[in-house]
Amino acid sequence: MPTSTNTATSLPEWLEHAQKFGHLATVLQVLTKREKERIALSNASRHKSNPSRTHRITHLPSTLIKNDEAVKHYSISVACHPDHINYNRYTDVTPYDRTRVIVGHNGLEEPSGRYLNASWVRELAGGKWWIASQAPLPDTIHAFLTVILEPISPPPAVAQNIQPITGSISRVRTVVQLTRDVESGMRKAHAYIPPNVGDSWVSASEPGCNAKPLKITLLDVAQINEAHCLQSTVSIQPLKSMNAADAVGEPVVFKHMLFSSWPDHSVPQPEDRAALLRFLHLVDQTNRDLSSQPAAARDSLDPDPPIIVGCSAGIGRTGSFIALSSLLRAYRFLLPPCSFLHEPNQELPPLEPSLLGPLPEEVREDRVAQEVDALREQRPGMVQRPDQVQLIFECLMMAFATQKPVDP
Repeated sequence: MPTSTNTATSLPEWLEHAQKFGHLATVLQVLTKREKERIALSNASRHKSNPSRTHRITHLPSTLIKNDEAVKHYSISVACHPDHINYNRYTDVTPYDRTRVIVGHNGLEEPSGRYLNASWVRELAGGKWWIASQAPLPDTIHAFLTVILEPISPPPAVAQNIQPITGSISRVRTVVQLTRDVESGMRKAHAYIPPNVGDSWVSASEPGCNAKPLKITLLDVAQINEAHCLQSTVSIQPLKSMNAADAVGEPVVFKHMLFSSWPDHSVPQPEDRAALLRFLHLVDQTNRDLSSQPAAARDSLDPDPPIIVGCSAGIGRTGSFIALSSLLRAYRFLLPPCSFLHEPNQELPPLEPSLLGPLPEEVREDRVAQEVDALREQRPGMVQRPDQVQLIFECLMMAFATQKPVDP
């Protein structure tokens, strides 16, 4: 984990410009306007999939409402289906159909499988894949854990041409949680990990699904104070029945990493931001660490698989965390994805252009604006609050002031 240094790295020109009075307000205005366009198109898709709803398309503030391609592109109809609506923690936070995580989908076949309020997102600047997820509900814990249990990759529709290193098995082995289970007396997440080392829980699948029960065991817990992190080592194992002794196959092990200093509807306090940067580095290093995996299988595993990251809704703190990771990676404060370490001359392919068109000229060179807008193209509402956008600027400046780029 990089340590602070007194040698600052020069700020790029766009970040210098971003410090000028009024620039942040312009960025926020542009990003808000574009997100309202997406919301309008999403609501139109909801209306088209269920005409009995009361959305008044004619009053929605979008010039694209009559564009069927745009409505389909930003469709949230799967998340709003009556069979799935109760699996959304918040009714106004739903994944796009085209980027949603389809549980049981291996990326090679036509989409099928179970619903989960989670989205595939790729860093614009850094190139790494993430799964942005709401905190699981009691009836979605099994589906959430299945994403970790089974090999997984983004569907071809969103994967562009970046794939895991040839011959490797890509399976999630790091889960980042940015919310406590209860905050300010309100339930923000439901626990799916036993509280004591050695304890096991059994999770049944949701109603109407006949998937095998899963046994979840807490293997170890470590408190990493400098990163404000509680790190748990957890195993998942399928069962033939709800009997915890009735195991099938070998368990899959993952790391669960809770960052404890990010309040809901807010941002980390200034004194906690150095810890947040250390946590970002710790997450990246942990995801590349194979020491908790069976020795015989390590050569076949993806050395840098997608990471699941979530808060309560999976958009505000989650989007901010991914955006900051991407920009830190772009400036080499974090390592590039392993596929680029193995093929250093490989160029990062662009994400699909927004149907809303390019960003306006006054913010087009701003990489924070680019990153937030690209994330919102992949999951609605990412980087939800103005102070979270500001946090990304401030933490990136802190990295330039206190850290040196890492060597690949």
